[in-house]
Amino acid sequence: MRLKLGWIAFATCLLTCFPCTGSLLAQREKREPLTAAEIDEIREAGIAPELRINLYTKFLDEHAAALKALTARRKSAGRADAFDEQIQNFTALMDEAGSNLDLYSERHADIRKSLKKLTETMPHWLEILKALPAEPAYELSVKEALESFQDLSDQAAQMLKEQTEYFKLHPDEKGQERAEPK
Repeated sequence: MRLKLGWIAFATCLLTCFPCTGSLLAQREKREPLTAAEIDEIREAGIAPELRINLYTKFLDEHAAALKALTARRKSAGRADAFDEQIQNFTALMDEAGSNLDLYSERHADIRKSLKKLTETMPHWLEILKALPAEPAYELSVKEALESFQDLSDQAAQMLKEQTEYFKLHPDEKGQERAEPK
């Protein structure tokens, strides 16, 4: 009887603990490409879509510059790991910017100026990604970055086109951070 109770207690403990470890692993795997100061800037931008997209463009540009600087660095023991880390951060940041664009497109925020700046800056990032030295250590990260880049590029171009058309039809809503219900 005692043996059965011991196994039941052990099984209960395992069932209770496994969901916790799964959520802890998921939390640990979430990449945070921004510094604490950058996160604060994004938070301070709050619901100001134009400012937020400009900040994401600025941070992405800084990450791209860091990638370019790594390219110029001599080969060293930690270079491949540094590349992989930087590429993954750049990819995560592009995905985050895309999520913000999704949010602002739904509420018809007028972010055409920010979108124009973003779409004009993006070809420079592509040049940097394509110029990265080919190494198996971060080949998958580069592939994911290029896919994320293409998604963000397509999304920004499509959204700029849609916004241009939308605000031609709704000139009274130009410059608003969100469309007001009528």
